[in-house]
Amino acid sequence: MAAHTEGEGAVEAAAESSAARRELAVRAAVAQGLVGGADAAEPLTCLLDIAGIRSSAAALTGAFAAATAPGTPVLHAFAVKAAPLVPVLRLLADAGLGCEVASPGELALARAAGVPAARTVLDSPAKTVAELREALALGIALNADNPQELARLDALVAAAAAPTAAPIGLRINPQTGAGTIDALSTATATSKFGIALRDPGARDWLVRAYLDRPWLTRLHIHSGSQGVPLALIAEGVRELHALAEEINAAAGRRQVDTLDIGGGLPVNFASDEETPTHAQYVAALREAVPALFDGSYGLVTEFGRSLLAKHGLVLARVEYTKTSGSRPIALTHAGVQLATRTAYAPAAWPVRILPYDAKGVPKAGDPVPQDIAGPACFAGDLLAVARELPRLAPGDLIGVPDTGAYFFTAHYGYNSLPRPAVHGFAITPSGEVRFRLVRPAQDVPSIVTEAGGDFRDALL
Repeated sequence: MAAHTEGEGAVEAAAESSAARRELAVRAAVAQGLVGGADAAEPLTCLLDIAGIRSSAAALTGAFAAATAPGTPVLHAFAVKAAPLVPVLRLLADAGLGCEVASPGELALARAAGVPAARTVLDSPAKTVAELREALALGIALNADNPQELARLDALVAAAAAPTAAPIGLRINPQTGAGTIDALSTATATSKFGIALRDPGARDWLVRAYLDRPWLTRLHIHSGSQGVPLALIAEGVRELHALAEEINAAAGRRQVDTLDIGGGLPVNFASDEETPTHAQYVAALREAVPALFDGSYGLVTEFGRSLLAKHGLVLARVEYTKTSGSRPIALTHAGVQLATRTAYAPAAWPVRILPYDAKGVPKAGDPVPQDIAGPACFAGDLLAVARELPRLAPGDLIGVPDTGAYFFTAHYGYNSLPRPAVHGFAITPSGEVRFRLVRPAQDVPSIVTEAGGDFRDALL
C-alpha cells in the first residue's frame, strides 16, 4: 500500500467520519419514518449533515485565518443560490459566515436568517433601480456588473442626501478562459458577467471610472466554478489584484481597499473525499498572488457548492423494477426535479448511487448494470445509465450523495412534482441520530395554489 502524507490521512479520516454519519442517518431515517416502504407516506426525503456543514465552514475560515496578516478584514459570504434555505443560512451565520445574494428573494432569505447588512453582498448582472436603491439604503455591499449599472449608481449616489454606507465595487471578467463545463465558466472571452478586462480600452476605462468616483472602493471577480482548475482560478485573482494596484497607484492613495475574489471551488463528486480543500485553494492563491494576504486589502469570498455539496443526501424509494431491451431499470422517486443538471447534462454532472435495502442497510450482491430512473414523464429522467450496482428491488432505497448544493435545494417543478422535505441531522455522543426539519414536504393543495388554483375562471 502506498504511503500517505499527514494531510492525506486527515482528509481520509474526515471522509470516513462523514460516511459513517451518513450510514447512521440513513438507517435512522427509515426507522423514524422519514422515508420507507410501499405503505410509507414519504417515498423521498433529503438530509443535511449539520456536523459536516460546520466542519466545512471551519475549514474555510481557518484556511484564510492562517494565511492572512493579523487584522486583515475577511468576510466569507455564502452564495445563497447554492442552498436557499433559511435554517442553512442561519447555521452558517452562527459559524461566522455572511451571505452573497443575487436577487430580491435571496436577500429576503438572508435577512430572514438574521444576517446583517454589513455581512451581505449583492451580486447580479440584472439589478433593477429598486434593488440598487434598497442596497444603498440598507448599507449592503454591492458589485456593479457593467457601465450602464454604474451610471444608475451615479444618479442614485448623487441624489442621496448623505453619503451611502454601502461599499460599492465593479465586477471584472479577467477573460482567463473556460473550464470543462462551458455553461458554468464565467471568465471566458464572451462571458455575460462583469466588465471584460482584456477588451480594447477596457482597462483604461476602469481606471478612469475609479478616479472619477471616490466612492468606488472595491473590485470583484468570480472566475471559479465546477470544472475550473485551481491554477486558472488563481490567475483570475492575480489579474484582480494587479488592477487594484494600478488603480491605487493612479489615484495616489488606497482607494480600492477590498478585493472580492468570489468562490467557485470545484467539488469532487466521484468519492467521499473532499478535494480540493479550501486550504489547497489558499495555497494556490498564495503561490500566484503572494501579496493578496499581506493585509493591504480586505478580502471577501463567495463560496457555495464547496461548503454544502458533500453534506447533502437524497434518499428515494425504488417503486418498481423492470427490464427493457435486456436492461434492468429501477424506477425511483428521485429524478430531474432534484438533479436537474444531471438529467440534462449527465456527462458534466454524474452522481453516485448508493444502494440500500428497505431497512436502510447498504445492499450487497453481485453488481448488475442497471438504469436508475426518476419519476418524470420524459425519457431523459435518468440519474445513472448502466450503473453497476447490486440488483435493486421494489422497496429498496437509493441514496444520492453530494447533493447539498444546487440539487434538492433548487427544485425543478417538472410534472408538478412536489418539493421533498429536507431534514438536518446531528448525532449524539451515544450514536443517536436526531433530525431537525429544515423545510417541510410540499403538499398537493399548495401546488394547486401556485398553479393559479384561486383564479380558475380567469381566462373564461
